[in-house]
Amino acid sequence: MSDAEPEHPDLAAQERSEEPELDRGVVEAWAAKMISNPDRAYKSLFYIATIFFLLTTLYPFFWLLMVAITPSGSLNDVGVLTPGGFNPEAFIDIFQLLPFHRFMFNSFLIATVSTVLVLFVASLAGYVFGRLRFRGKTPLLLTVLVVSFFPPAAFFVPLNRLFNRNVDVLRPLLADGSLFNTPFAIVIPVSALYLPLSIFILMTFYAQIPDGLEDAARVEGTTRLGALFRVIVPLSAPGVATAGVLTFITVYNEYFFSSLMTDGRPEMWAPMLEGVLAFRGQYEILFNLMAAASIVAVLPVAILVIVAQEKIVSGLTSGALKE
Repeated sequence: MSDAEPEHPDLAAQERSEEPELDRGVVEAWAAKMISNPDRAYKSLFYIATIFFLLTTLYPFFWLLMVAITPSGSLNDVGVLTPGGFNPEAFIDIFQLLPFHRFMFNSFLIATVSTVLVLFVASLAGYVFGRLRFRGKTPLLLTVLVVSFFPPAAFFVPLNRLFNRNVDVLRPLLADGSLFNTPFAIVIPVSALYLPLSIFILMTFYAQIPDGLEDAARVEGTTRLGALFRVIVPLSAPGVATAGVLTFITVYNEYFFSSLMTDGRPEMWAPMLEGVLAFRGQYEILFNLMAAASIVAVLPVAILVIVAQEKIVSGLTSGALKE
């Protein structure tokens, strides 16, 4: 045995206990505790991340609530954590001064129709790209995905000229024969812009379904289309829910095409954001009403996310793994 090492383990422990403790600072002592106790370090990082998330994400909504319940003449008194007064009538005034419910209905209907259209087309395209083999599949998929890289403003000029043109075929259905001031002028471009993302999500999920399940359905006499909607789509419910929720939220909050393809009137399918900005007058801006309208407008999306959060999380995580 070496002379440098003690003969017994008890003597080594006694020697270590007799060593003088280092004079560490506050930061060094905290770092030493975190290294010696990793679970405590992970828990501390979790609390820090949670507090940061609450401050950066939820505080703007809290501040909107304070502005909404503050009277218009006391907005300068709004503090960091306290409102400048208490006037909850702003949530009633937004429906009395304007038909704000109609603006919300327009956005909700447009988002619902666009989501259904996107999911239907994306299911067909996702099946083709995810489960079929054909020449030129990769270049064609890249071409579809490139569409999502373009900004919406790049398509406005040709679409605006197209939708403002009078078409004789549409005259029996529309008064002037053009799609301007109709929901079609909003649904068509936003569906095309947000379709590539849904195709990519559903393609990833559809590719993971075992071929034996589809083959069993085909043996029973089901067509490819029937196997898609009866077998593959139900088994890919998290991916379908993820694509649907993301599309609905994006279209519901869309403002570019919605504001340019309508004249701003609620009866002409003006979106929800047009209703929020309608409280901005020529000589006065009703910030408390704008804040109240923003809170009311975001409630449908918040409820949708809360209801479908498990599907969204499972869809975003399981879609990244391929067994």
